[in-house]
Amino acid sequence: MKKILFILPVILFLFAGCRQGGGAAELRSYPITDMEGLITKDGVELDQGTSSDGNGSLKVTAGGPVIIRLYETGDIDVEDAILIYNAKVKTEGLEGTAFLEMWASFPGKGEFFSRDLETPVSGTTDWSSEMTPFFLKKGENPDNVKLNLIVNGKGTVWVDDIKLAKGPLR
Repeated sequence: MKKILFILPVILFLFAGCRQGGGAAELRSYPITDMEGLITKDGVELDQGTSSDGNGSLKVTAGGPVIIRLYETGDIDVEDAILIYNAKVKTEGLEGTAFLEMWASFPGKGEFFSRDLETPVSGTTDWSSEMTPFFLKKGENPDNVKLNLIVNGKGTVWVDDIKLAKGPLR
């Protein structure tokens, strides 16, 4: 319970700061206008009729649990900061949950992940802003970041307006 009480205010603070431009700098943006650069294409389609920003979205029709590998950044040259993976997510008839997942790869150390387990989406929802942070200490500089969508169940999930930003450690 103490962990949740600590993490929740941190996440809310980060989320509010990102929405208001509170020191976060965009590193990558993936407006969904086509499927260019998308890693997982099986079970994913471009849906130009459903979108949070009017440009189109990625529609995932899951018959069961699936990991949708969206994008990889390559070297982003950032350390001593918070990486913030943001996306808009919408669901329809999702029996189970869906959430964002970010993997950071460090030379000689391996890969580490961050998951948005605090606010997964399920059932039928309208567009919601989802995010997951990854805290980088001084000297921790990932050579690649993977942005995923996890669907634990079956149903339809749309993802749109995908961004990776960095914010200062406070």
